[in-house]
Amino acid sequence: MFAAIAGSYDLNNRLHSFGLDQRWRRRVVKLAGGLEGKKVLDVACGTGDLAEAFAQAGPNHVQGIDFTPEMLDMARRRPLKPASCPITWEVGDAMDLDVETDSVDVVSIAFGLRNVTSPEKALAEFRRVLRPDGKLLILEFSEPENPLIRGLNRVYTNHIMPVTASLIAGDRSGAYRYLPKSVETFLSRSAIESALKSCGFSNVRQIPMTFGVCVAYLAEGS
Repeated sequence: MFAAIAGSYDLNNRLHSFGLDQRWRRRVVKLAGGLEGKKVLDVACGTGDLAEAFAQAGPNHVQGIDFTPEMLDMARRRPLKPASCPITWEVGDAMDLDVETDSVDVVSIAFGLRNVTSPEKALAEFRRVLRPDGKLLILEFSEPENPLIRGLNRVYTNHIMPVTASLIAGDRSGAYRYLPKSVETFLSRSAIESALKSCGFSNVRQIPMTFGVCVAYLAEGS
């Protein structure tokens, strides 16, 4: 499914978020704090938007991992921007990372946790590879708490976006009908926070963005 939409993934993200997806990712990078000399692991990196944003923020190295080779093919075509650190791209499974224990300073995952078969297993893996003082940053869509905004958002994501995005992508896989449904059926904000604590994370914070359409979760490994 994700292989089918890889070629138009960035374009659809920009158009259907009205450019907000880039702003959300920049906010996540800022939430990570100082990155000089650090190692960043971006899981479910897709075409590399968030990994690239991290690479420009001063770390030593960024590693992007994704389950879909076609997404990584698009990521590898990105020319490194000035002042970016090296980025490596590898096929990998969020629930079984080929990464050493206690080896990275920051783990991030943007709009990918809800697509993992067992989010709790993925969170446990993130905790394993993080250094004791490391940070986890999750960026995920959510259901706005305001009833009016939630209703408008559902109309847009369930009835308008799937049609226009599928036309742009020339997609018949149903990817853009699956994606909004995956948001509605995914863990609630409180359930995500509980899962993070159960996996050993501390100082868990939620940062809603754009009326709660998107939420960043920040947690520490210690």
